[in-house]
Amino acid sequence: MQSQFQLTAAFRRLTLRMDHAPGFLNIVEEARPRVKEITLEEARERLTKNPQAVLVDVREDSEWLKGRATEAKHLGKGVLERDLEGMIPDPNTELIMYCGGGYRSILAADNAQKMGYRKVYSLIGGYKAMVQAKWPMKSEG
Repeated sequence: MQSQFQLTAAFRRLTLRMDHAPGFLNIVEEARPRVKEITLEEARERLTKNPQAVLVDVREDSEWLKGRATEAKHLGKGVLERDLEGMIPDPNTELIMYCGGGYRSILAADNAQKMGYRKVYSLIGGYKAMVQAKWPMKSEG
C-alpha cells in the first residue's frame, strides 16, 4: 500500500505536469531521487526543533516581493550556486528550500548537496502549499 506522501507526490506530479516543459520535468525527475522532500508538517517541526535551520526561498525576485514565508531568506535559484556559501557558509546548516510548487527547489537542493551541504530538503508543494496551509507570510506591498 502506498503512503500518503507517495500518493500526494504522485498526484502533484500528475496535476502539475502540464504546466511545465518536458525538458524541465526530465531534469527535475532525474534529480528527485537524490533529494529528500519533506512535508509542511515536517518543515514546521524541523524549524521549531532547530533554530539554526534556514528556510530558503529560491523563487525569482518578483515572486519573493509578492509574498513569502515570514522567516524565509531569499536566494533565487538563478544565483544560488554563486551566493549560497556567502550567505550560509556552514555546510552543516539545515536548509529547507521552497519554490512556487516544489520543482525548482528540488534542483536547488540537488545543487546545494553537490556543493557539500549535508542537510538539505525540498518542501513538497512549495509556496502554493504554504499559502493553502496558512503559513505566516509577508510581502512588500
